Amino acid sequence: MNVYPLIRSALFKGDPEWSHDFTLNQLERMGKNPMRCLLQQKIADKPVQVLGLQFPNPVGLAAGLDKDARCIDAFAAMGFGFIEVGTITPKPQPGNPKPRMFRLPEHQALINRMGFNNQGVEALVARIKASNYRGILGVNIGKNKDTPEEQGSADYLYCMERVYSVASYIAVNISSPNTPGLRAFQHGDVLNGLLAALKKKQQELATQHGKYVPLLVKIAPDMDQSETERFAQGIITHGIDGVIATNTTTERTAVRGHTHEHEAGGLSGAPVSEASTQVIRWLRAALPDSVPIIGVGGIMSGDDAKAKIDAGASLVQVYTGFIYKGPELIREIVENL
Repeated sequence: MNVYPLIRSALFKGDPEWSHDFTLNQLERMGKNPMRCLLQQKIADKPVQVLGLQFPNPVGLAAGLDKDARCIDAFAAMGFGFIEVGTITPKPQPGNPKPRMFRLPEHQALINRMGFNNQGVEALVARIKASNYRGILGVNIGKNKDTPEEQGSADYLYCMERVYSVASYIAVNISSPNTPGLRAFQHGDVLNGLLAALKKKQQELATQHGKYVPLLVKIAPDMDQSETERFAQGIITHGIDGVIATNTTTERTAVRGHTHEHEAGGLSGAPVSEASTQVIRWLRAALPDSVPIIGVGGIMSGDDAKAKIDAGASLVQVYTGFIYKGPELIREIVENL
């Protein structure tokens, strides 16, 4: 029996951020004791070889839900093929003023302007080392809000150096709409400068640690085809290992007339599904087959996940769909792929 609809009904009666924090607190506790068995579900083996890594199945948890790596063991019990934590920044920061998270149930969507609220990279690394999880773990890195844009690369390099030893892959977030100036890193000389610095640091760390940790970049769904193609050329030029497509959108056409339509922040869930899939199509056409794409954005069902795979993604991630559908969504997607 799927009890998640009852749990969701209760949680949706509360403030969105309170419900989010309450759920993480419970999952953190359950992940550390025998109650973890209540979270376990049997997921069929559907191994995928991507980025030189063996994924037990192609369904991952997207960054943003477990920013501080508090609940890795709990999410692992649910059957995710991989887990991505973060976005993490060098220094702890509180994020943007509250309220900063809004539900749009009629649209199966969320709007958030959290602003990389997290406890800092050192705390994240300590939690990862203390967890029992030995599966594939991505770490999503960003820059602090008070770091000037021209010094932003230093924040990414600092985080990369700190997480390298505990990450299966590292994701570079340059596409959140909630940190001023961040999306400038997706374009032109700013993008090329960041990618060159990251690649150089990756090579140094690979030698230092005796292992190669793949580097991916996460982009927005709000670029047009020519912008996406120029971005893809930067990925090729600098030898970046993969792309995560996409982050949340600032577009509001699909939720016109809703009470929260004018709230600032990133819109996620069903309304972003097609835009995300279109970016994947453009990227797949512009990138060599050796550069994989992780598809994320509006995956609310097994069919939505298959659309991302058909568009050219090798793996998929869920966040908002997971909030609305619960752990059963993992099984549905795996069985549908």
